[in-house]
Amino acid sequence: MSAAETRRIGFIVPSSNTTIETEIPLMLARADLGVPVTFHSSRAVLHSVDKESLDRMVADSDRCAGELADARVDVIAYACLVALMARGAGAHEEIERHLAEVVAAAGGSSPIVSSAGALIRTLQREGVERVAIMTPYMPPLTKLVADYIQAYDIEVVDSLSLAVSNNVEVGKLPQAGLRDHARGLDLGRAQALIASACVQMPSLEVLEDLETDHSLPVISAATATAAEILDALGLDRSVPGAGSLLAGTAGS
Repeated sequence: MSAAETRRIGFIVPSSNTTIETEIPLMLARADLGVPVTFHSSRAVLHSVDKESLDRMVADSDRCAGELADARVDVIAYACLVALMARGAGAHEEIERHLAEVVAAAGGSSPIVSSAGALIRTLQREGVERVAIMTPYMPPLTKLVADYIQAYDIEVVDSLSLAVSNNVEVGKLPQAGLRDHARGLDLGRAQALIASACVQMPSLEVLEDLETDHSLPVISAATATAAEILDALGLDRSVPGAGSLLAGTAGS
């Protein structure tokens, strides 16, 4: 791949999602990547954020991966964190491996990144052992997310559920409200705050404010996903206004 060649990023997203397809392009537009980047999505049906609907969406992922393989994108992001975390520990490794096989069978070679896997790997690479999380989910789904994170030996010291089950409405939640919500969390033992453990809940514009408010690293499912997309493309993690995770060259 030449230095000036366009990088194509593929997203597998729930049909009702809008946020990650807004936030990641905005992040990469702010970055000085030195190459053109385009974005391409395939959608799997999801309206209500409940376990049964999430399972149906996951089952539709093979079709989505095959469609993106046809476009010969350079990386594919499976962009629904809770759909995988609701399935229990190991789900992101399984889906990333499986979708890579689907892409290969369709003649593609795109690496697969999942928002669930990106979040876990980010916490591990940053050496985070204790974290607080904010989610838009109903409390039972937030517990599944917390259990998933803890299965990777990362303690969730506190969590907040906004209890919004309609996925379209999740995308309309005001970002500024996250600063008020974070003040209600017990962050005394936390080493990092996950401001949005959901790629559909907007948070990008308040990540740096939250870092200032609480003197903690603050990440989101979207920034963790963006970091791994940049790594997969061999590009620097240098994105202004997206928090400390994307403040400079990093990754492996």
